[in-house]
Amino acid sequence: MSLKCGIVGLPNVGKSTLFNCLSNAKAQSANFPFCTIEPNIGTISVPDKRLIELEKLVNPEKVLPTNMEIVDIAGLVKGASKGEGLGNKFLANIRETDAIIHVLRCFDNGNIIHVDGSIDPIRDKEIIDLELQLKDLESIDKKIQNLSRTIKSGDKNAIKENELSIKIKKEIEQGKSVREIDFSNDEKNIVSKFELLTYKPVLYACNVDEASVSKGNNYVDKVKKAVKNENAQVIIIGAKIEADIMELETYEERQMFLDELELEEPGVNRLIQSAYSLLNLNTYFTAGVKEVRAWTFKNGMTAPQAAGVIHTDFEKGFIRAEVIKYSDFISLGSENAVKDAGKLKVEGKEYLVKDGDIMHFRFNV
Repeated sequence: MSLKCGIVGLPNVGKSTLFNCLSNAKAQSANFPFCTIEPNIGTISVPDKRLIELEKLVNPEKVLPTNMEIVDIAGLVKGASKGEGLGNKFLANIRETDAIIHVLRCFDNGNIIHVDGSIDPIRDKEIIDLELQLKDLESIDKKIQNLSRTIKSGDKNAIKENELSIKIKKEIEQGKSVREIDFSNDEKNIVSKFELLTYKPVLYACNVDEASVSKGNNYVDKVKKAVKNENAQVIIIGAKIEADIMELETYEERQMFLDELELEEPGVNRLIQSAYSLLNLNTYFTAGVKEVRAWTFKNGMTAPQAAGVIHTDFEKGFIRAEVIKYSDFISLGSENAVKDAGKLKVEGKEYLVKDGDIMHFRFNV
């Protein structure tokens, strides 16, 4: 399952520094706007401590975590929706992502230039929101125009889409992003096909200084208050600190540094996990002597659909799934012990896969 998150934000808020920490790629990072012109793409592993525990018990030849793509997108400025700066390229890059990681500068530092001359994460957020809303408004206007021909024939689907488009247009004109609008489940299914930029799920990454990395600061409090109705996530992270952690060579050194900052794990781990849950994703495992592997699936998938994540043939020829709960595997210590305890379940096509399930699929093509 290919998944892509785009890192966005105004110039000089710490996007490329954060991207470097996430992917270990070395995106150019400098103290001036538009340092990133072409989007840098990195593939990152989703941290999951359950893989470590499974490895201890199974002792496989290899362990494969699930992955996600992160794209560092060029900094945006006012007028992007009209093509200003790198606007057109920026908006096209966002359209290709599944979710947005919006980096907001929440620290003071006179040595790092801010494109607008002062620190105000709410203003910065609203600049990007406005540009994306304007682009969505343009898209909805085109949608309404195109539907005007079809609804004359009485097409019921077209009439629904038109009513929904008019509803969205009115809300955007009131300054709302599409993700802030209340939709019924049927409406959500329709809106998801519109490919609107402000309907994409958002994770706000508040980039703070070392003193604020464990508990946040006034800037972070303002962000949390501003986004409370967006169904978005907010995470506190210190991009500079994460860069310092990456420079440390051993696990012990990194852990000592984290302890000093009163952090349990690197912020990038929490950010990746938050982005993963933001997309309504879960993980199931396959475990054998050849490999222990994590697989990504969307919450609500049936066993055949989850099998299709491995290979489409698994879904087409699905017969049954043998399922072990992660907690049972860990407590009993092996697959054979789970079987002996009667804890291995055989599930059919209607089974809804759960986070942490250890799966073995039977299929015939």
